[in-house]
Amino acid sequence: MRFNVSLILVAATFHSASAFTFTVPSKPRASVRLETKFASHPNGVTSDTKLSKRASSGDDDDSAANVAKAATKLASSINAIADNPFGKDEAVAVAMSAPLSQAADIDAVNDAPLLADIDMLSDMLAEVVKKENPAVYDLYTTFRKLGMKRSANPDDPTPFEEMKKLAYDISPNDTLGVMKTFSIALNLVNAAEVHHRMRLVRKNEHADDTHHIGPLPMIEDSIRGTMEILLEDDGVSPDSIFAELMSQKCEIVLTAHPTEVNRKTIIRKYRNISELLAHLERPDLHPFERAEALNNLRGIIAAIWGSDEIRRVKPTVQKEAAGGCAVIESVLWDAVPSYLRKLDAQCRVTLGKKLPVDVAPIKFASWIGGDRDGNPNCTPAVTQEVIAHQRLRAAKMFLNDLNLLYSELAISSRFSPELEALAVTIENSDDELEKYRRVIGHLRRRLVRTVKDCEAKLQSLAKSPETLSAEAAFGALEGWEDVEPIMKTDDLMAPLKVIYESLVTTGFELVADGRVSDIIRRVAIFGLTLVPLDIREESTKHTLALDAITRHLGIGSYKEWDEASRLSWLQSELTSRRPLFRIRDVENNLLGLDPDVIKTLMVFKVASEQEPESLGAYVISQAKSASDVLSVMLLQKQFGMEERLMRVVPLFETLDDLTGSPKQLETLFGTTSYMDAINRKQEVMVGYSDSAKDAGRLAACWAQYTAQEAMAKVADKFGVELTFFHGKGGTVGRGGNPALYRAILSHPPNTINGRFRVTEQGEMIRQNFGSLEIAERSLDIYTAALLRERFTKHVEPKQKWRDQMQRVSEASCANYRYFVREDPRFVPYFRQATPELELGILNIGSRPAKRNPKGGVESLRAIPWTFAWAQTRMHLSAWLGVGAGLNSEVSDLLIRLFMFRN
Repeated sequence: MRFNVSLILVAATFHSASAFTFTVPSKPRASVRLETKFASHPNGVTSDTKLSKRASSGDDDDSAANVAKAATKLASSINAIADNPFGKDEAVAVAMSAPLSQAADIDAVNDAPLLADIDMLSDMLAEVVKKENPAVYDLYTTFRKLGMKRSANPDDPTPFEEMKKLAYDISPNDTLGVMKTFSIALNLVNAAEVHHRMRLVRKNEHADDTHHIGPLPMIEDSIRGTMEILLEDDGVSPDSIFAELMSQKCEIVLTAHPTEVNRKTIIRKYRNISELLAHLERPDLHPFERAEALNNLRGIIAAIWGSDEIRRVKPTVQKEAAGGCAVIESVLWDAVPSYLRKLDAQCRVTLGKKLPVDVAPIKFASWIGGDRDGNPNCTPAVTQEVIAHQRLRAAKMFLNDLNLLYSELAISSRFSPELEALAVTIENSDDELEKYRRVIGHLRRRLVRTVKDCEAKLQSLAKSPETLSAEAAFGALEGWEDVEPIMKTDDLMAPLKVIYESLVTTGFELVADGRVSDIIRRVAIFGLTLVPLDIREESTKHTLALDAITRHLGIGSYKEWDEASRLSWLQSELTSRRPLFRIRDVENNLLGLDPDVIKTLMVFKVASEQEPESLGAYVISQAKSASDVLSVMLLQKQFGMEERLMRVVPLFETLDDLTGSPKQLETLFGTTSYMDAINRKQEVMVGYSDSAKDAGRLAACWAQYTAQEAMAKVADKFGVELTFFHGKGGTVGRGGNPALYRAILSHPPNTINGRFRVTEQGEMIRQNFGSLEIAERSLDIYTAALLRERFTKHVEPKQKWRDQMQRVSEASCANYRYFVREDPRFVPYFRQATPELELGILNIGSRPAKRNPKGGVESLRAIPWTFAWAQTRMHLSAWLGVGAGLNSEVSDLLIRLFMFRN
């Protein structure tokens, strides 16, 4: 029966509608009812707002009339927002840069090519299905026609009743076939849309007047549009814009959170479809080439139909990490230097300044292989293997780049003195006259040595994924045994910059701005590790580890101490030179520790053995107190990491933790030894999905806002440079926001300051970085948003707004928690209405769906919680409690109106 119900939902997605209603009280005998209904149709989104006044008598007429007048204004605002939430010009920009699903309407002219592509791909799919399974084809086309009829006439119940009857009458096998066809059809629409989004951007560029010149699109959420706004509307000087652009830093952290259900092989096929659609638009395409491309499309669709779309084996952490590397290797490796070339050109055109070749406004990091929170499969040995593998992949990719550069730079005269001096230091080279090749050849040999060392490391772990040796992959390079491997980024960057400067100063600037610049930019962004690896662990694991140590030392139970006692002991040990234990005693378990405690401690041993560039932040999930941070600092010290500490990042992810976070920072910053260790720089992670699961979306949003404000004030008080790390997901329920540019601008004042760290997880990695052009647009949006935010004059919320929002938040939270935690009907409903249990057994991630396998809904992770509701198209996790907050009797319509308009 679950299959049939799901089938109805798939067919029913051709039409959806939603409405909300709230009543505005004036006096006891008079009220105004405001009802707004939003409905989506094939031709766009419509809204209808109606007012109705309850009868009143005598003195109440004026009050009711005033409220009605205010409500009428709000109704007009709601309808205007539904028609165009951003204003005319801004709506055009959003339409070109955002997915079609976020557009307010379908443009009959601009979207005609997209509709043609969808029709073509749908016809190809229908041909394949009709040939393979005529019965499924007939059912699919019938469901589709009924869905379209219902969409065209939503008030007619007949099509939906026919869909229900048809769904109940078909066999399970046919049901699976029809659902698979719908799934492929919708993915084909997505593939067509990926191509169409860039088609619209290019079309807009061609239509732009000649006054605006530049390689990037002239829209608000591009760096080009942002620069124009800052220069022309805000009166910012070119020097100020350039200075902020040079100092800003955005770090995108890739995670393997299990929301990407598609296999990599299927993802590649859909990406190939997008690329073929772009190829078909070439004006010089020969008829044979066009026919060949169309046949390739048919072949890919047939292969998708014949493929098993789901994983039969749960992926290992190593495979998830390899998938993260694949995104870099297949897309970002080319997208990053391509975008930075365009950014450089835009700076020259708009600001009259050249972008430094080694500037890195955007960087990448990863959790995949270091996220141990609730994942027993992420062991210290796995972390070690992932780091070695990433360094191996980086060395091989840079080696490939240098091979190409070696073949290009056969220049035999005109070298800078610095290049001459560098070449003299290199022995045993056949390149006597071609000194660029002499330097590059030496770097190639060092990279081969790096590859060899990484392969040996992986083989010692008995889990090497490589089958080709360095010689087989890149050719034999003699003398690699006699050189040192490249372990630090500067070992590769420094000679490359000497080559670059030599080319520029000797008249070969065009050569310097080619492949040499691209490689330098890759080194600046990716380093020698592709991505530094964060480590994440739950705070209680560190508590248990220190508890075992204090018990062994005979000084009591750390777990049972109060916060003051913990802080006192931690501060004492941080300043002591005496170690708490010998590392070899832990390795050999001479202390009689629990296996889980040993695993926690061995993570620090693995971290202590890595190059500092290989590691990023140590994130403490479920952080609740200052001692949680100091405990990690102490464990790093015990494993000899004093001179290369990983930055320790508390993750505040529940309502109570967010509320108490400013106090915890104040305690930390008041600790002298801690302030000395962090060099007055602190990173804090804000949990979006977990806080929303804990308190509801509205209450979580307000807690995140106020907590960031308060923490920023504490940091300012102590002179600490604070960076917020935002644990956002793709969906609204996980803290995501499709309008990324405006989402960044909407952060609390003085909390970004040119520094922004954010997660990209699951299916959002594919959506934002799955193809070259889309990846460049994503990089452009991030860069533009940070630059614009730096000059944005934020609206400071008035105290009455804050008071109102606090009351609304409390009412919303109480309503949400009542249903989720207290109503006995909720859990059975959740289990029956969503595929939560089925999602738990799917092979979509290495991490279990629950932190505690024996726990109930309360132990369910926030992502499967949101993912389960998303499958029903109900999205309860995004709105439950919001209506109660907005409808609460303490709400004031006029205050809300002015709050939201500002």
